[in-house]
Amino acid sequence: MKKITLAGNCLTDVIKRIDNYPQKGMLCKIGEIIPGVGGSVPNSGITLKTLAPDQIEVTALSRIGRDDNGKFICSVFEKHGIRTDKLIVDPALPTSFTDVMTLPNGERTFFCAAAANAAFCEEDIDIDSLDCEIFHIGYLLLLDALDAPDKQYGTKMARLLKKVQEKGIKTSIDVVSAEGSRFSEVALPALKYCDYVVINEIEASRIAGIPLRVGDTLLKQNLQPVCEKLLAAGVKNTVVVHCPELGCALDAQGEFTVVPSLKLPKGYIVGSVGAGDAFCAGMLYSFLFGMNVRDGLRLASCTAACNLHVADSVSGAKSFADTIALEEQFGRGNLN
Repeated sequence: MKKITLAGNCLTDVIKRIDNYPQKGMLCKIGEIIPGVGGSVPNSGITLKTLAPDQIEVTALSRIGRDDNGKFICSVFEKHGIRTDKLIVDPALPTSFTDVMTLPNGERTFFCAAAANAAFCEEDIDIDSLDCEIFHIGYLLLLDALDAPDKQYGTKMARLLKKVQEKGIKTSIDVVSAEGSRFSEVALPALKYCDYVVINEIEASRIAGIPLRVGDTLLKQNLQPVCEKLLAAGVKNTVVVHCPELGCALDAQGEFTVVPSLKLPKGYIVGSVGAGDAFCAGMLYSFLFGMNVRDGLRLASCTAACNLHVADSVSGAKSFADTIALEEQFGRGNLN
């Protein structure tokens, strides 16, 4: 049984389907409201557990409120067989939540109340009791207490990751696509104590300071330099960057791998809430089971595609066999 702990953001999502995003001061109608769980811990954790329910033990480690939203999250975890004994129940702060505005083409905008997640801190994590092969935490830039400065390590997150590595546990991080200029300030210290990094092209570009898009055009020639800069910042094993067009990775041996996304038919995409977390879950699966990087990217693009076919962040998850079968069903795009 492979064991992984997923720590960090754990919240409820309220997905609201809209036809268009209004200009400032204007109104648009909400067509459908879909409640669900969200955040790095539920999104990646449920996908991982669904891929191989009898082969992976997933432990959730986060801070929730003593409220109905917190109870809802626990019930969803228990339904999927995810361990909840490490969850911290905050006596004062409410459970974090996000309003997700989703357009018909799958684009979404998030309005997040950090609440209990903002207080999640190093003291909530008993490192000596961690029983896992990989400790994955997300999202940097949305965990206020751990994003805070640390005189010795740069951030509290970096200090935490170093202690986890010292226990012989491999570490992995994810970052949120937030507005602002703190990407390098918060992420770079943490990279020194990461074995794996799985992030999207927006986040990678902002951390590295190298552009990856001009308008809607992906600057493919900059993907490897971005990965090289992140690896040089201290990542010990693999840097993975994903975007709608492809997934790519650079490992510690200097091998750069690119895998194009699936050719999904028109109308297939229902929403993209949690697609990045689903991709991340596919990569975490590959790290746990020692898959090569190319096969990991292939699986991750399929886990993301499963997610894109549903409106919420977790109900599209499938078994490993059903997930990888999407590759044969749809084929892949052309990198050129």
